Amino acid sequence: MEALFGITGKDFVLVAADQTSARSIVVMKNTEDKTKDLNKNTVMLYTGEAGDTVQFGEYVQRNVQLYGFRNGIPLSTQAIASFTRKELAESLRSRNPYHVNLLIAGVSLDDGTPELYWLDYLASCVKMKFAAHGYAAYFCMSTMDRYWKPDMSLEEAIALLKKCIAELKTRFIASLPRFTVKVADKNGIREIEI
Repeated sequence: MEALFGITGKDFVLVAADQTSARSIVVMKNTEDKTKDLNKNTVMLYTGEAGDTVQFGEYVQRNVQLYGFRNGIPLSTQAIASFTRKELAESLRSRNPYHVNLLIAGVSLDDGTPELYWLDYLASCVKMKFAAHGYAAYFCMSTMDRYWKPDMSLEEAIALLKKCIAELKTRFIASLPRFTVKVADKNGIREIEI
C-alpha cells in the first residue's frame, strides 16, 4: 500500500512518497521517509520490503557519495540510475535479491535538463517524463498522462500532484494521509509542503 510519484517540469523534477509504513492490515508508522538525497541534485524514492528498501537505499547513497569523494566530481543522474540498475541486476541473480522499486530523479549539472528514471525489482530501468510506483500507478498514470506537458512550471506540477493525491484519496481503499514532497533543480534538493 505504498505510493511514489515523479513529474518532470521545465527545469526541475517534483517527487512525492507516502509516509505510511504498513504490514498486512496494520499501519505501524505515518512518518516514514522513503527518500534518500544521493547528491546535490539527485534524489531517490523507494518502496518494497521494509528491510530491503532501507538497506539498499543506504547502500546506493553511500556508494554515490564515495564516488564523488574519490573522483572529485558528482555522478550524473543517468550514471546513478545505471549503477543502481546494475546492482539490482546482480542482486536478482543472487540467493537474496532486493525487493525494491525505485524512482531516481535529478537535474543534469551540465545543462539543467530534468531526468526521471523508473526502476523495478527486476532491474528494469526506463527514463520517463512522469512515473508512479505502487498502487498509485493504477490510479494516477492516466491523470498524469492527461495533464502533463513538457514545459510545466512548478506550480502546474504541484497542481498535477495534488490531483493525483486527490484521486488516490477518492478511489483507493487504503488511507495514505501524508506525503514527503521534494523538488530537485539546479539549486539543489528541497522539501516542500503541499
